[in-house]
Amino acid sequence: MQTVSLFNAKTHLSGLIEQIVSGTETEITISRHGQPVARLVPIRQTDTARRIGIAAGLFDVPDDIDAHNAEILDLMTGA
Repeated sequence: MQTVSLFNAKTHLSGLIEQIVSGTETEITISRHGQPVARLVPIRQTDTARRIGIAAGLFDVPDDIDAHNAEILDLMTGA
């Protein structure tokens, strides 16, 4: 884990980001006046393939699910 001053972080931000992206560093601590104030860490990548259909089989959708759409629209729009 690398620690850099706030001034150094501002001056070399793109290089620090590259270290995180490349995996050279997994975490960089940014300090101000010698005290740690922030951490630079990679964003976890989510597997988007698992998002679609993630709730499949957890509940049943009734065949008449759209039967009351007009009534709900009237309630929401005040018609």
